[in-house]
Amino acid sequence: MIVVDLEFTEFNFLKSGIWQIGAIELENPENVFLDECRIDDEDEIMAGALKVVGKTEAELRDKGKQSQKQLLEKFFKWCGKAKINNFACQGPQWDMALLMVKASKYCLKFPMHKRAFDLHSIASLKYIQMNKKLLTDKGHSDMGLKNACKLCGMIDERGEHNALEDAKLTAECLSRILYGKGLLDEYKKFKVPEYLKK
Repeated sequence: MIVVDLEFTEFNFLKSGIWQIGAIELENPENVFLDECRIDDEDEIMAGALKVVGKTEAELRDKGKQSQKQLLEKFFKWCGKAKINNFACQGPQWDMALLMVKASKYCLKFPMHKRAFDLHSIASLKYIQMNKKLLTDKGHSDMGLKNACKLCGMIDERGEHNALEDAKLTAECLSRILYGKGLLDEYKKFKVPEYLKK
């Protein structure tokens, strides 16, 4: 299974650009992918996106970088070697859909199965089993990556985001919730909570 995260520019599938893709194979965590590109001229950028990733618009539109189509071609080729042909994401309804929209735009074959695993739902279910209620804030679910990490005994204190770091944190949370054990050495300092151990 490929745990993937995108860094993108806008919360609109038709206006957003993908500028970075990070991924890790859950069954083979040494197999990672991280690459970036320039966004298309017509792609829009919301101000908050620049703050989250610590980039400028000029950096995201740098003509010296490969195109989104080239990035997707590399990423899809890399995905083809995975043992399990499904994505897992913090929110696949966004990441997977945006990848599909861009694949269609560039006439590329989407290489993954249509079903994806969702850390948000898996972590929320675990939280409900333990607390008999949904974790909410202002009337909606609050199981973002930061709270999923907290549920899994980790602290995410990063400022700027990186797609591979987000993919690794997602993979680590999935491993801890699904299998009751850690996945990556870099998170060993955070003990797996007893309530997640099998």
